Formats: sequence, structure tokens, C-alpha cells
Amino acid sequence: MLPDDIVFAPVRRQAELIQAKKLSPVELTDAYLDRLDKFGPKLGAVVTITAELAKKEAKAAADEIAAGRYRGLLHGIPYGVKDLIATKGIPTTWGAEPYRNQVFDYDATVVTKLQQAGAILVAKLAMVELAGGFGYGNADASFTGPGRTPWNLDYWSGGSSSGSGAAVAAGLVSFAIGSETSGSIITPAAYCGVSGLRPTYGRVSRHGAMALCWSLDKLGPLARSADCCGLALQAIAGRDENDPTSITKKLQYPEPWKEGFKPKIGVLKDAAKGMQKEVKKNFEESLKVLAKFADLVENVELPNLPFGQVVGTIVSAEGASAFRELIESGRSKELRAQNDKSGGYSGMLIPAVDYLHAMRLRGPMKREMAKLYSQFDAIVAPSRGTVANPIAIDFSKSYPGVGGNSTIISAGNAVGQPGISIPNGLGENGMPTGIQFTGSAWSESRILALAVQYQRATDFHTKRPPFPKMG
Repeated sequence: MLPDDIVFAPVRRQAELIQAKKLSPVELTDAYLDRLDKFGPKLGAVVTITAELAKKEAKAAADEIAAGRYRGLLHGIPYGVKDLIATKGIPTTWGAEPYRNQVFDYDATVVTKLQQAGAILVAKLAMVELAGGFGYGNADASFTGPGRTPWNLDYWSGGSSSGSGAAVAAGLVSFAIGSETSGSIITPAAYCGVSGLRPTYGRVSRHGAMALCWSLDKLGPLARSADCCGLALQAIAGRDENDPTSITKKLQYPEPWKEGFKPKIGVLKDAAKGMQKEVKKNFEESLKVLAKFADLVENVELPNLPFGQVVGTIVSAEGASAFRELIESGRSKELRAQNDKSGGYSGMLIPAVDYLHAMRLRGPMKREMAKLYSQFDAIVAPSRGTVANPIAIDFSKSYPGVGGNSTIISAGNAVGQPGISIPNGLGENGMPTGIQFTGSAWSESRILALAVQYQRATDFHTKRPPFPKMG
């Protein structure tokens, strides 16, 4: 049995041990498979443990490395994928009862790319059913049950990449691939105390991933640190002919940090207004850390545009279109969350003119956001206004009167810009909080560099939750 220091180690450290032949991919894989089996169900984090495939890939990695054929830093590193990502011959359930036995005969492009990098798939991770597109109102929104943060099993791990966040935080995988349409990477990263990167729209191929919103969906990594996210993004980024929205764009990671360089970071105006006091305090402390290596510009305002309404309209309309057959067949009544049983019907009633108007508005939104972000290396804000929601209470009643400004999440998703959430302390009930760095389109290298610099100055990303303990 491997010690926690190994299973919770960042990717770069695990890779160093593997390359030095002090750690076997087989040994590391077996450790994660054991933890997935023992703790995954308690966290509501796992749909399928891919043990047979994982053991085969681990042995192949060990043999290649022993023969001197080392592929890179992900070679021999075990990971999991959100269960909306297709895996050949293994169920891909989309977190929903109607698709519980769904199996594809091909791998998604991200799985193929990670396999080419030598990474080892150990699990399909739980998610909110249909990625939350039908408007679920509580954490119990998957046939696997509610996702639970390992910081406190009575609290939610965040949606819709609930299993990805919990599995990384609990040391069940080295890193995971999640997806975001509007907050589904940033939220579980914050609630589980891990790092989560939402890439620029088009940076990562979505071939083989469930479509909720063709014009908004993005795949990205959740991991122990910003550096781990950068290493994973390197492997999965790039043009794919199977996804016409994917784009070839240079990604330099890690970005060289030139001596004397002082980045310019905007601080969102009223960023923590209305948020839980601990969220506000931790954000203010984070700004003090950032001020040591960056120039901070206070009171930066986002363009006064209806980002939330635009994203909401598009999610409802495109989601209803993606799942039209499910809705019209009446099988949406098989979904778990009460809101989801009927939520798709309202999406089908959105007038075409409203959808088209929302899509047209994205043009000026992109221009105004690009103009704003051209002035900064990043803009920062708290990741979420509260710590994780209690599982037993509906979202609307969890923290009445508290929530704060989430416009930066909907704005970033509306225009397809990247963001990363990293841990920045503990809040109410000893639960993690996060700070998010957001940047202009294709600026992943820069916001990763800033997040890495912050994590070099702090140790929040090294903290482990009280659950699980092996024994």
C-alpha cells in the first residue's frame, strides 16, 4: 500500500519517481484502484472503475519505461474522466438513468490523446445527470446519488463535474477531466479544494463528449495544482478533424517567467460583495499575496451586458435540442432530480427569435470582453460566493441571501474565455474556498503561470481533506 504522500503527490512529483524507477505505474495504479473501490461510492464520485483496462495500460507503461521508451510526464499517471466522455466498450452513462447501459465503440479524442501520452484510465467519474442542463435544484441529481466533497460528506462536491472534483480531492486519481458549460469545472474545484482549468472554447476537442450546448461546452482538467492542470492541458489541447470547432493555437506551458516581469492583474469591482465573510476574508488575503509579485488594479468592471441571461437562454435551447428525443419520448421522467423531469420542456418552448438574439449578442460581448481583458494579464475574483452547499437542502434555501457576484463565470463562458480556480483557504464549517484567475482568449499559459506563482507562495493546494483515511 502506497503512503498518502505518494497518492496525493502532484503529477510532476509522481512523474519524477516513475522516471527514476522509484515508483512503478503498476503500483501507483493499484493504489488508486484500491482507493476508488473503497471510497468512490461513499463520495458518490464513481460510476465505473476501469480496472481491467487500467491494469493492462499500467503494465504496458511499466514495460515501456523499463525499456527506455519514456513518453513524458503523464506516462504511467492514472486519471479519471467525467462520465460524459466516450470510452470504447465501457459504459458512458451521462449520469442519467435513461443512458445507464449506453456503450460506445470508440474513444473520445481526449481519451485517445491521454492514452498516447501514456496516462492510465482508472475510472469513469460521476456527474450531474445530463450535465445539469435541465435545471436541477439540489445535489441529488444523478443515478449515483449526490456528489460529496471529501471535506465533509454532508456537503456537495459541486456540479456538474462532481465526481471529478471529489475524486481528485480524495486522492482517488492523480488528475481528472471534467467539462464546463457554465461553471461546472470552476465550482467543483472550489468546493473540493482542488485546481480546475476551464480552457478557451475550441482549445480542446469535444469529439466523443456528450453535447449539452454545442456553442458553450468545454473540456478541461481538475488536479492537485495549477501545474498539474497545465501538464494535462498540454496533452489534450489541439486541433481535431473530428471536431470542427477545435482550433490549432500555440500553447506554451510552462510559460517562461522572465526576471523582473510584473504582471498586471485586475480586481473585479465588488468582487466579494454579498459573499460569505470567510470567502471575502480569504479573497482579501489572496490579494495581499498577489501584490507581492503583481501590480493590482482595483475596481475593474465587466461590461454591462446580460451575460447570465444569454447563457441561460442558450443552455435551455441547445440542451432541449440535444435531448429532444429523450424529452418527446417522455423518458425524461426517469431522471433523478425533480426539476430535471420537466426542465427540458421549458427549453423546447423558447422562441427561435430569443435564441437567435442571444447568439447575436455574443458578438458584441466578445468584442467588449476582449477590449477589457487586453489591458490585463488576468482579472481575479472569488471562485464562488459560498462554500459548498449542504446536500440535504435545496440550493435556493442553502444560504439564503448569500451568493455574491457570479457574473464573471457566465461572462467567461458566454464569450469562451479561459479561467482557473485554485484553493485559497478554508471558510464556513472548515470547507475550502477558491480564487479564480480569468484571462483573454487563448491566454491559458499566462493564467496558469499566475496561478502557479500564487501556489508557490501559499500551501492551500497541498491541504488534504479529513476524508478519506486508509485503514
